[in-house]
Amino acid sequence: MPIFSQNQATTAENLYMNATRRGLPKEKMTDNGMMSRAKVLTIDNMNPTVKKVEYAVRGPIVQRAVELERELSEGMKKPFAEVIKANIGDAHAMGQQPITFFRQVLALCSYPELLSDSTFPEDAKSRACRILQSCGGFSMGSYSASQGIDSVRQDVAQYIQRRDGGVPCDPDNIYLTTGASDGIVTMLKLLVCGEGTSRAGVMISIPQYPLYSAALAELGAVQINYYLNEEACWSLDIPELQRAVNEARRYCNPRALCIINPGNPTGQVQSRQCIEDVIRFAAKERLFLMADEVYQDNVYADGCQFHSFKKVLFEMGPEYSETVELASFHSTSKCYMGECGFRGGYMEIINMDDDVKAQLTKLVSVRLCPPVPGQALMDLVVNPPQPGEPSYNNFIKERTATLSALAEKAKLTEQVLNTVEGISCNPVQGAMYSFPRITIPEKAVQEAAEKGQAPDMFYCMKMLEETGICLVPGSGFGQKDGTYHFRMTILPPKDKLQILLNNVKEFHQRFTLQYS
Repeated sequence: MPIFSQNQATTAENLYMNATRRGLPKEKMTDNGMMSRAKVLTIDNMNPTVKKVEYAVRGPIVQRAVELERELSEGMKKPFAEVIKANIGDAHAMGQQPITFFRQVLALCSYPELLSDSTFPEDAKSRACRILQSCGGFSMGSYSASQGIDSVRQDVAQYIQRRDGGVPCDPDNIYLTTGASDGIVTMLKLLVCGEGTSRAGVMISIPQYPLYSAALAELGAVQINYYLNEEACWSLDIPELQRAVNEARRYCNPRALCIINPGNPTGQVQSRQCIEDVIRFAAKERLFLMADEVYQDNVYADGCQFHSFKKVLFEMGPEYSETVELASFHSTSKCYMGECGFRGGYMEIINMDDDVKAQLTKLVSVRLCPPVPGQALMDLVVNPPQPGEPSYNNFIKERTATLSALAEKAKLTEQVLNTVEGISCNPVQGAMYSFPRITIPEKAVQEAAEKGQAPDMFYCMKMLEETGICLVPGSGFGQKDGTYHFRMTILPPKDKLQILLNNVKEFHQRFTLQYS
């Protein structure tokens, strides 16, 4: 007895022949004689640029860390009691407390009935009312203008003007964003064009934050690496920028230069002289400057100071301030706020062509608007409680305590890691990370190769399995050939950070002994 009817057989034959003629995946026969349709979207026919995207800070090690947490919760025995995720700058997840005033205002904005509650300070209530009055229907649940709420953009502009010593800032040049990452990717989209040797190239530092390499891979742009000088505390050298751009012009069209200051993952703070030199270089080489300044309040080392690219640009005079194109970025996720989940941020554009600016506005309109709670939080960051207001003293106390604790932990990290033979850690001048260099014995390098892993990935994965400490290998950020690093945050509470550092120290000693 046939397993399917004559009609089914004819249908199957037709499907097979059609697929063959069109070069499509063949339909498969199931046990009951019906055809199972092949997937329209497969790994072979999906967007090839997406497959090139890598994002180390949430890569395989983090996935394994999640598995270990689940195994611990199920009662499985491990050589550690908990997983410590020091892989990402997620301040609140590491125990940092929110700023009270910020959360009070957001609570009031989310549930306006609380405006009648006497336990909330009056300045929090007035700030909430001001934000809600800028929202459609007096609700944060309404869409905002695509560029962001007008009053928030005005507050951002006033903040930048104060920060930069009176350099004018036009609210029309402010775009509120879904975190700084959204603004950075949007600008890269505008810059990418051309084919072959005319394809747009973007200069990024090595080590770099993987957002940049991932975005460039997705957009099909050319990544141009310039190397920071580890021996000089991860400084940026103009001769290295020149080398990189000269070599790149043989195979692409360099169009933009990205700077992260203070640095991620390397924690350096650029000097004013360095920023001037970078601006002159960008002007000479006709490069669009992108300044990632999300850690601008995170400066710890003596003698270091944050200088915004915009301020330096305008202090250099009209030759530069009226010609060099600049986009700078800030976020609610870092500094003393650490409000990563609200996804608030802004970008300011300087000297952008008017027609391009119109296209930028069109592009952000496609996504309707950034999250309104994130916009509200950004407003509070740039316009916090002022002297004489009820919340001012507590705000200053919390802000100072958070930044002081980070400075103390930055110093502690450097000191402890530098006591370990085979680990060398530059001063953590700013941001939230250390990026120490590690010596990996040749036997470990060989074993890593046998497993198909980078040596520092092998090292970090082994550390995770033995200690529960989740770090990110330096290969995920880029590094000079033959050198190995890892990135770790300085965010855990001091007592837990001390335990983490001691465990790293003991692991490295065991690891070195095992493979020596």
